Amino acid sequence: MKQKIVMKVPMNDPKSRSKAMKTAVSIQGVISATLEGSNKEQLVVVGEGVDSVVLTTLLRKKMGFTELVSVAVVDEKKKEEETKPKSETVVLPSYSPYQYSWSQPLYVYEDPNRDNCCIM
Repeated sequence: MKQKIVMKVPMNDPKSRSKAMKTAVSIQGVISATLEGSNKEQLVVVGEGVDSVVLTTLLRKKMGFTELVSVAVVDEKKKEEETKPKSETVVLPSYSPYQYSWSQPLYVYEDPNRDNCCIM
């Protein structure tokens, strides 16, 4: 179950923003962490199986005052509908020059006169 956790953390400079982001993504299960709000003071964490209390406590230890604003379940079906393009697009198969045809056998030739010493 994916969940979206919104926390209010006072971040005045880029160093504190970086510290808050590093702390947030260090928790197991975090998929993404973004900064939102007018002054970039809200930290939005999306993850699967993330304990919001543990995350808030860790941010309080590292950053000082941290307020847990909301915890909500992310509806995956709604996200899939939003990401689908409105117009129909054609996806062409990718071509790689290194693709092998397995219908024909691959032969490896080894030189019997090859010396094992590769220094000279």
